[in-house]
Amino acid sequence: MSERKVAASRSRGSGGGGGSHMVVDSVSSSGSIRLGRAQPQAPSHRTVFCNDRESNYLAKYLGNSVSTTKYNLFTFLPKGLYEQFRRVANLYFLTISCLSFTPVSPVSPITNVVPLSIVLFVSLVKEAFEDWKRLQNDMTINNSPVDLLQNQRWESVPWKALQVGDIIRVKQDGFFPADLVFLATTNPDGVCYIETANLDGETNLKIRKALEKTWDYVTPERASEFKEEIQCEQPNNSLYTFTGNLITQNQTLPLGPNQILLRGCSLRNTEYIVGAVVFTGHETKVMMNAMNVPSKRSTLEKKLDKVIATLFGVLLSMCLVGAIGSAIFVNERYYYLQLGINVESEQFNPGNRLLVFVLSIFTLITLYSPIIPISLYVSIETIKFIQSAQFINNDLRMYHPETNTPALARTSNLNEELGQVEYIFSDKTGTLTRNLMEFFKCSIGGETYGTGVTEIEVGVANAEDVQKSSAKTRDTGFNFDDARLLSGAWRNEPNPDMCKEFFRCLAICHTVLPEGEETPDKLKYQAASPDEAALVTAAKNFGFFFYRRTPTMVYVRESHVEKMGKVQDVSYEILNVLEFNSTRKRQSVVCRYKDGRLVLYCKGADTVIYERLGGENEEIKNVTRVHMEQYGEAGLRTLCLAYKDLSPDMYESWNEKYIQAKSCLRDREKKLEEVAELIETDLNLIGCTAIEDKLQEGVPSCIETLSKAGLKIWVLTGDKLETAINIAYACKLINNDMKQFIISSETDEIREVENRGDQVEIAQVIKEMVKTELQKYHKEAQTILSVPSGKKLAFLIDGKCLMYALDPSLRSMLLSFCLNCSSVVCCRVSPLQKAQVTRLVRKGANKITLSIGDGANDVGMIQAANIGVGISGLEGMQAVMASDFAIAQFRFLADLLLVHGRWSYLRLCKVVSYFFYKNLTFTLTQFWYTFQTGFSGQRFYDDWCQSLYNVIFTALPVVFVGLLDKDVSAGLSRKYPQLYKEGIDNTFFNWKVVGTLALFSLYQSIVVYNFAVASSTSGLTSSGLMLGHWDISTMAFTCLVITVNLRLLMTCSTVTRWHIISIGGSVLLWFLFIFIYAIVFINKGTFFSIYVLMSTIYFYLMVILVPICALLCDFIYLGFQRWLYPCDYQIVQEVHRHEPDSVGVGLLDIGTQLSPEDERRYAFAMLPRQNSKHTGFAFDSPGYESFFATQQGVVAPQKAWDVVRRASMKPKDNKPQDSEHE
Repeated sequence: MSERKVAASRSRGSGGGGGSHMVVDSVSSSGSIRLGRAQPQAPSHRTVFCNDRESNYLAKYLGNSVSTTKYNLFTFLPKGLYEQFRRVANLYFLTISCLSFTPVSPVSPITNVVPLSIVLFVSLVKEAFEDWKRLQNDMTINNSPVDLLQNQRWESVPWKALQVGDIIRVKQDGFFPADLVFLATTNPDGVCYIETANLDGETNLKIRKALEKTWDYVTPERASEFKEEIQCEQPNNSLYTFTGNLITQNQTLPLGPNQILLRGCSLRNTEYIVGAVVFTGHETKVMMNAMNVPSKRSTLEKKLDKVIATLFGVLLSMCLVGAIGSAIFVNERYYYLQLGINVESEQFNPGNRLLVFVLSIFTLITLYSPIIPISLYVSIETIKFIQSAQFINNDLRMYHPETNTPALARTSNLNEELGQVEYIFSDKTGTLTRNLMEFFKCSIGGETYGTGVTEIEVGVANAEDVQKSSAKTRDTGFNFDDARLLSGAWRNEPNPDMCKEFFRCLAICHTVLPEGEETPDKLKYQAASPDEAALVTAAKNFGFFFYRRTPTMVYVRESHVEKMGKVQDVSYEILNVLEFNSTRKRQSVVCRYKDGRLVLYCKGADTVIYERLGGENEEIKNVTRVHMEQYGEAGLRTLCLAYKDLSPDMYESWNEKYIQAKSCLRDREKKLEEVAELIETDLNLIGCTAIEDKLQEGVPSCIETLSKAGLKIWVLTGDKLETAINIAYACKLINNDMKQFIISSETDEIREVENRGDQVEIAQVIKEMVKTELQKYHKEAQTILSVPSGKKLAFLIDGKCLMYALDPSLRSMLLSFCLNCSSVVCCRVSPLQKAQVTRLVRKGANKITLSIGDGANDVGMIQAANIGVGISGLEGMQAVMASDFAIAQFRFLADLLLVHGRWSYLRLCKVVSYFFYKNLTFTLTQFWYTFQTGFSGQRFYDDWCQSLYNVIFTALPVVFVGLLDKDVSAGLSRKYPQLYKEGIDNTFFNWKVVGTLALFSLYQSIVVYNFAVASSTSGLTSSGLMLGHWDISTMAFTCLVITVNLRLLMTCSTVTRWHIISIGGSVLLWFLFIFIYAIVFINKGTFFSIYVLMSTIYFYLMVILVPICALLCDFIYLGFQRWLYPCDYQIVQEVHRHEPDSVGVGLLDIGTQLSPEDERRYAFAMLPRQNSKHTGFAFDSPGYESFFATQQGVVAPQKAWDVVRRASMKPKDNKPQDSEHE
């Protein structure tokens, strides 16, 4: 075709885009030079000119360079500072720093600016480092080489040089640099295989097929002739859809997901492919999906904001008192102060008391500013990061050696939230179960086949003598045992033709890819899900061996069809594939036999298949339904199979509509579903399959442990009600002692209404039934719960009823009822309903929730919960990529919550409480001094002492407490799961705790201040002089540093050498600082003060007596609290106080040459051994009997007088036990 004819063709082909288009051709003697063709882009689609950069230039498509950085050279400082000052605390200190530059400030500006600058500098350096790593990664990706077609040759260019419309070549195992339309491949029949692990984590291969018209554009010479147009959808983030048309030679050929190769995917089992670039850079689908997971803040962090707001309120109150006092104090009668004469400013002018009041407020705000700790956020972030990176990620107890998968904390923001979870929402398949599907039973033509007992049946029966299925050597995915169907015996069954249809449906109706040699032993199946692989494996074992696939053909090696022992290779032409999705819940293929027979095979959920069956064979329908209920009760997953013979006329008529729908650029998916509905009618039921998905190891014991810890577990699954109930029994989520409430749409009354087909009537009947049942159950539950020893409640509901129960008019009743249940099971629920239920509890009941799942259908639920946990299973990594924490097995959830979550909560509560205490104590000593200075705002401490108090002298010990403090060992945390309830009840950080600490701060500040002031009247230096202001200030500060550090030691449950080193080091740092500071700065009031003090006996008496007197009340309070009102963990401490305990976290070195078992042994052997001891009182707790009685479910009040009896008993010598791994 000539150049101009091509141009004309393009102009006609792109006319559908709307608007006029411009053609600018300039011809010179040297040949044709095209400056380009441009067409205004319609909002609904874009037009791409292949192999023609000039034509695409005017459309201003994005380049292929990508950037994942948050900043650039110009935006780093302004944007980084903006991010930092979004924190209220940093904004507060910026305000204080600005005030310190004003004349009313009693402190030097540098003492406020320097600490804030250090905090900001550290934060910005962290941001810069993280962004630099992103930049390096971007540069590596952008400069990766790819073959670009230029001048009829493949030229290697970097990815970033690609533009929309370019023709490129990608070789085997290479990654696609942009979103490509697949044109040609070295494989026959235009097929290539891709791996999408970078998109969704799935490692199974997927097939892509080029349009037949483009198969021969393989060589650079032929590819350079490809100058067609592609009209496609605008860039979007839908990974699994694509709508477009290829316009060639006045033909419009539809392009779909099978012709698109997405950036980030890799080419497998194919020498190379040729493709046309349609989306580049940030407009590729993978980049449009690269959005952050919804930001989540922990409950403790939200409460911390309230505490800081309260501290700010206290600060304003203190300033108000001081300002009022200052306004009253300035008076002419204090003539010796010459307030009215030496007025350099208006701050102390007796003639303007209102101005004195206002200016004093600003003065005192800067003076009392340390009440809000500047280093709090930095300390907490450091602690959380190390907790995640070192403790959670390296815990051997959460390492899965079979898959070499350790636990992964994908965020450190929610560590302490793990210790306060009350509701767990769990998926079933792949989360509670292994997602290793095995074909177990089936029903064909009303006859059930398959013997053996499932794990679920054994769990429900709770009987060890139940015979399990035979342990013969089978293919993976096939655990079927019934001689009637094996080895061709199905020919002797009453319905051999139906058996044949059943096996062919299994062998043909799927999207599985065979890989390897075409023999039953060596061929492996690459399937999109374990279910599909199990069904095709079953067909192979029944004698229908699927061994080869092309884009249009499926090849099956059939045995015993015509006569026993005869094996023949049969090919089936695949005409159409109506793919499975979560809306359709079914998959169909239209195939043509060699003899011309046209058949539609369909498999899917029983609910959707039964709606599409013809009116015949009612008996088979009813019998099969009974069989499916039996399979569901055994915990098996069921799938219905059906077929329909098609006449050529019917098929041709339908196929025209199908092709039209497939060529639409708008609403293609919706139109394809509508067309599919036209042919998927009047189906003939073949039967159903039953697949076993075995429970994961340790799931029942894990759920039992979590239930004892006070957690309520809800299972949200898409399985049948019967399957869900029996899985719940096997998991010990439900037992026979529970009162069960069930709301199901599978009732005779609802089926009768559904058969009439009136959707309005169906909705009214189900909603009314749900409302009636909920009201009845709610009253019954209140009656049961009013009895002290009433039964626990379990609630089960299916998705259809749940849809109406979530109606705004019934939502509150549903929530109120469910919150009273120990276990809730929702079956047949959609991904949206999972997220809705999770959000209902989180928002409606204000409870801390955790969602755990392993598949893409769990992402909504994971993101809706306070904490999302992904399981790295067989359904890809979508759930993991959307989660906050990732584990390999459900059973690891016990360690994640009961050990790491509980420890993190306890540690961070102590950290936050201690910051609150030490800063309030420091500020109150300054506040008391204000009363002796005429409310003038005179500072009690030196500027640098005040600034470094938080940053150096009290900073390090609290970090070690946040990392190493441990009330009980990991083994005891698992042994006594009831300890977890303290986190659910928020025992360690509430307003009572804050109020108690405030009282102790008040008392200790009074002691420190008054002892120091008293020494000023009686203390004399070695020269016989009285101690001055700065001497007293230095003495008070010394006592304060020692007191607050010792107070921290008193609150520690575990004391290690790091605690001693950090606390001793902090006190030592203060002395080193003041020794140097008191000599270097000769113009300061503190000059030589420490040396003067150390020459007096008063200093040493004060350093000893003040901390003792200040901490005496704490000591008495903690003692009586532990004696008379002990916490649960203190009881466990006393019970096990004679047992040795090891401190350490199992560190795992991934990538060594050791076997998993050897790695575990080695890691255990290398654990540091550091004895720890509990601080406090070494006598038994009066809560002993009540705590352990609670363990057994018996309510027993505490008996305080038992203390005397037990305290007088000599403890028995316990033989040292093996220390628990932490």
